[in-house]
Amino acid sequence: MCGIAGFIASDSGRRAEREALLDAMCREIVHRGPDEQGTAIEGRAAMGMRRLSIIDLATGQQPIYNSDRTKLIVFNGEIYNYRELKNELEGRGYRFRTNSDTETIIHAFEEFGPACLDRLRGMFAFAIWDQKNESLFLARDRVGKKPLFYSIVGDELVFGSEIKVLLKHPAVNRELDHGALDAYLTFGYVPEELCILRGIQKLEPGHFLTFNGREAVKTRYWDFDYSRETLDGPEDKIADDLLEKLTEAVRVRLISEVPLGAFLSGGIDSSVVVGLMSRILDKPVKTFSIGFSEDSFNELKFARKAASHFRTEHHEFMITPDSFDIVDDLVWHFDEPFADPSSLPTFMLSKMAREHVTVALSGDGGDELFAGYTRYVTDRDRSAFGRLPESVRSRMLRPLSEALPQGTRGKNYLFNISLDAAGRYIDSISHFNGPNRRKLLSSEVRGKMNGTFGSGDKLFREIAETSGASDPIDNLLYLDSKTYLPGDILTKVDRMSMASSLETRSPLLDQELIDHATRIPSSLKLKGHETKYIFKKAVEEIVPGDILNREKQGFGVPIGDWINAQLRERIIGDLSDRRTAERGYFDAKYVKLVIDEHSRGRRDHSHALWTLWMLELWHRRYIDNK
Repeated sequence: MCGIAGFIASDSGRRAEREALLDAMCREIVHRGPDEQGTAIEGRAAMGMRRLSIIDLATGQQPIYNSDRTKLIVFNGEIYNYRELKNELEGRGYRFRTNSDTETIIHAFEEFGPACLDRLRGMFAFAIWDQKNESLFLARDRVGKKPLFYSIVGDELVFGSEIKVLLKHPAVNRELDHGALDAYLTFGYVPEELCILRGIQKLEPGHFLTFNGREAVKTRYWDFDYSRETLDGPEDKIADDLLEKLTEAVRVRLISEVPLGAFLSGGIDSSVVVGLMSRILDKPVKTFSIGFSEDSFNELKFARKAASHFRTEHHEFMITPDSFDIVDDLVWHFDEPFADPSSLPTFMLSKMAREHVTVALSGDGGDELFAGYTRYVTDRDRSAFGRLPESVRSRMLRPLSEALPQGTRGKNYLFNISLDAAGRYIDSISHFNGPNRRKLLSSEVRGKMNGTFGSGDKLFREIAETSGASDPIDNLLYLDSKTYLPGDILTKVDRMSMASSLETRSPLLDQELIDHATRIPSSLKLKGHETKYIFKKAVEEIVPGDILNREKQGFGVPIGDWINAQLRERIIGDLSDRRTAERGYFDAKYVKLVIDEHSRGRRDHSHALWTLWMLELWHRRYIDNK
């Protein structure tokens, strides 16, 4: 696990300057790789990395060259099938100087070209420079576990694992992208297709990019496939096959030359991962859990029950008011405004785990694959409103919603059921929906958007339309897997774990498990009002029944209590600050209305206030203090 950085210059001159710049870029992400730094200048290419040593501790230093030194690679991630792939490549005549997965990738690229990506099982973001052709190859894993950003300025390209790496390059600017701002206010994160800074792009999951100094060509090599024929047969057989895939996905992620453990929330997904680890390993699993003083959010009792059942070596940490001192650090690590408050406990959990292990397995991805979110139930329950004539929804329900005063109970519900199927779902996951964003954003900012208002809504609709799914639930699973999963969940886990120099692995997002799960009928995932039905059936002999059948809680945090108590003075102070108002992003009267309604207890605007606060803190860190 590492962080990578580099750039392709317009010419091969000014070597000393390029070395100094590359060094500065790499040092910006020491947290991603505290063990060592490696750099290389070859022709127009400057390639560097920071390494967190996991596999081949002795000889796995990067960059790594091919045999004739015409290609070199910097790589972030883990390839779990690299030994099998190495054996195949040795049979084709390749000779290896290391036992690292990094060298396996570069030889696979020599042999198969971009098709090598089809053979890589794991998480990755890497760059390969071909000196003969003077071309760069960038690639990112299938679901977006590892980040990769790039910027093209003229005939130069800059890339790195985090935005802050690119910002060290003098050609990369910090101009705000107003369409991305609108998407952030909508969803609480900036989707993969957008970036908060104009001119910087994310290489989307399942894509690779080639750059030859004249043009950049981006290609998708993989996608979630819900268009294939679904699995048929008895439920028991489907459940047994699923358990086999789950077991294998966990087993291949236990390869490590450093201490390894697991996050344990007490929920189904993390309990399954820990349970399977306990079956495979011949020693107790090291597990890590986080808790809150607020009982309604404290899952420690379930985590303890699971830890006791699986006989793990268990460690816990309680979030206290002192923990809020790290909020500014979190803003720095995310690079973009990010409004998921569970990032704070995720950071504290990672920090605790890093004191004992270097690698931790997590249960991320189970909800998107197996319909674990209760919003899928809500969406299906409201689908009947879609059968109302469009004229009734748009000319009666929507005007009625708009006529109700701000804060009136039922106002948002009426607006939601007045929309079409895609609109209902997008509205249900929005922090600020369309009508509220129009009230929030100043007329000046809406003018600068130049037609990009609602860019997030439009993007999500376009993604949903490409799912190839014939079933409405599968369509939502596809949409969440392409948006919320990489943009929120995986971004949160990557940034917060790497902030503590901890590698995280996600067995439930194994590509072979995904390809199998997308063929399971949605009726076996969401059965009636029971979420994750077939997943629970597959693991019922592993996970204790009171965990398996508990009401879903997710990684919730008591944000309302935080804002009303420990953070109240600072959040309201920052959002009411003259600097905030002078930015001109928002209608000051509407922001004051939101603050007043929340302060008086008329409406719970916790997530809205957190979203605005995270944006303001980001702006101060990345724009004001550039």
